[in-house]
Amino acid sequence: MPCTTLLVGRKATDDGSTIVARNEDCGNGSFNAKSMVAVAPEDQPRTYTGVNSHLTIELPDNPLRYTCVPNTDKADGVWGEAGINVANVSMSATETISTNARVLGADPLVTYQPAVGKPGDADYQPEKPGGIGEEDMVTIVLPYIKSAREGVLRMGELLEKHGTYETNGVAFGDENDVWYIETVGGHHWIARRVPDDCFVAQPNRLGIDRLDLRDALGEGRDNLCSADLPEWMAANHLDVTPGDPDASGDTVCGIPSVFNPREAFGSYTWLDIVYNNPRAWYICSVLAEDAGAFGGAFGTTGGAGSATAVYGPESMDIPWCMKPKVKVSAMDVKNILSSTYDGTIYDPYGLQGTEESRDRFRDIGINRTCECSVLQVRPRAPKAARGVQWVSFGSGPFNTAIAMLTNVKAVPAYLDTTDDVNTDSFYWTNRLVAALGDPEYFDNMEAISAYQQQTIAAGYASIAEVDATLAGGGCNPDDMDDAASIKVMEQANEKLVALVQKQNTALLGSVLFVRSLNMKNAFGASDH
Repeated sequence: MPCTTLLVGRKATDDGSTIVARNEDCGNGSFNAKSMVAVAPEDQPRTYTGVNSHLTIELPDNPLRYTCVPNTDKADGVWGEAGINVANVSMSATETISTNARVLGADPLVTYQPAVGKPGDADYQPEKPGGIGEEDMVTIVLPYIKSAREGVLRMGELLEKHGTYETNGVAFGDENDVWYIETVGGHHWIARRVPDDCFVAQPNRLGIDRLDLRDALGEGRDNLCSADLPEWMAANHLDVTPGDPDASGDTVCGIPSVFNPREAFGSYTWLDIVYNNPRAWYICSVLAEDAGAFGGAFGTTGGAGSATAVYGPESMDIPWCMKPKVKVSAMDVKNILSSTYDGTIYDPYGLQGTEESRDRFRDIGINRTCECSVLQVRPRAPKAARGVQWVSFGSGPFNTAIAMLTNVKAVPAYLDTTDDVNTDSFYWTNRLVAALGDPEYFDNMEAISAYQQQTIAAGYASIAEVDATLAGGGCNPDDMDDAASIKVMEQANEKLVALVQKQNTALLGSVLFVRSLNMKNAFGASDH
């Protein structure tokens, strides 16, 4: 299973923005080339058919313009993954999550069934389309929502109507709220609003650990769910938790009105121990207000060895949301999603621990990350420039993030990836840097770190310059379609990408030089 999600509420960020971020990781043994595009309303389909599910959906009229990061090769579908629309709503889809057999028995996944036999034969059975999946979700949801909460409701409506063939978590953000929705079986779902002063570290496991059914089925202020969730749970004996003691015995259809969905719907397997829980543990050990509960941050021996540690990397009950010890920036999020348990005995590039410990857990910044989008919606910025998609391609420890203002009609060509390896491509250059730089990690990290710092700093400078320009007159930054504002942002994006391309090419030359020096067939007369 791929992907790691990190969500941050507006009161937990350095600039008051909401942050929705995720590594999109390829499946084991694969690497998907990605591009970044801006989709105009006229290019949005009105009838959509999924490649994997064969499901056809009629889409609403009047879609919004939006950005996304689709697969370069569309043979397996769009896979738009992450973006921001002109209503300044962000969406990340999806975090593949795990559930259990009791849930899937009670509400099976809706999988594609190919036709059996030939038309006209007595035993012919026509194909049965599957439900919606990751390849579809950004395309069929993001252009039609004007708030994060609307995103959850549209997503829920589609799940209830069409079902899904996989278990996923999807995140939405606007200038006020961040919401996270998880699928439960084929047609059911739950969602929570991330508290404004908290962050969420979400690996490939069903994560929500508290749901208030009274709120979800009533006002829906901080909780939402499918309309028949408690009835379905009761009929299938899915609640296994004692409930929240603060709920005072209150129940809905016999289900505690406040319960733990992770215990009811989630998985508790060895795969969670080595693949999922360690990522949540590390993120919390770096960010959490009570980092000591996770064994501290950098320099920890692994959490369990600390006298103050409550949670270790194998803990099954790491809280879904926590307050950070300091306010979090987009740069922090990018760095954490690129990490390999830095400073711990589990770091594959580190010197602590043993060979076994350094290869024990699945990294956050893994080799098969194809893209990472850190989606910011900035309420204090001019309206036209509130959406920023910090986009990275390739493996996180070796790449940078480019701060792309999203209210544009065109994206720089350097982010339009070709199917073939090409050093005029942000994606392919980053892939080459990572593959060449990995064997001599320490020899290359000074150059890579300098590249990352300089390019991310340039991103912040670009954003600040655009904000000042839009606020300085000559534009109407309250109008998302203002041609002058869009031109300013497109020019800023082009200027920043040109800088990154130049530095990326230089970095490729640097790591190539180091790798070439250490080839096995190296020999010099001065060696003897």
